[in-house]
Amino acid sequence: MINILIADDHALIREGFKKILKSQPDLTLVGEASNARELFARLAHLNVDIVLLDISMPGESGLEALKELRQKYPRLPVLILSVHPEERFAVRALKSGAAGYITKESAVEELVQAIRKIVGGGKYVSVALAEHLADELEAGNGRPLHEMLSNREFQVMRMIASGKKSSDIAEELSVSLSTVNTYRNRIFEKMKMQSNVDLTRYAIENHLIE
Repeated sequence: MINILIADDHALIREGFKKILKSQPDLTLVGEASNARELFARLAHLNVDIVLLDISMPGESGLEALKELRQKYPRLPVLILSVHPEERFAVRALKSGAAGYITKESAVEELVQAIRKIVGGGKYVSVALAEHLADELEAGNGRPLHEMLSNREFQVMRMIASGKKSSDIAEELSVSLSTVNTYRNRIFEKMKMQSNVDLTRYAIENHLIE
């Protein structure tokens, strides 16, 4: 039996995955979490074989939670769930230590296949993503500007591009306003941007925000 813990801030998404897992005799959902803090609280008391982790949770993002998971539970595999296009987020997630990346629109069969493959010691990416990565290597493309950002900078960049005020970002991330401004300055410098409008335009063009 494969014991699964899902961390996603949307209750409807968690319910949907519960229905999927109930249809599989070898998969069982042993815990749920709506944010990173709940995730780590559950892990302290549960026997888990794999974590299904939403990449866009509020507060500590999925990528930040993934980094912490790799430090605290280095042998626990993580499958990233996302509504975002694979080619924009998957590479960052895989580099951060995820064992796989799958979109929430994926077929039930693909999700189940990904879980079983990862728990068996493998990695999982879709055929489409594998082809995209191969094309990039063949073309020798340089990294997109946002790939130069740390996971936290990337999170802040998306929040700024979505129109959030610095004070709101500071509150959501539980950091000081000066820290947010430091991140903002680093982002502008690394991405050679001049304004929030530039960031928003870039994020929209690269499908980094909805």
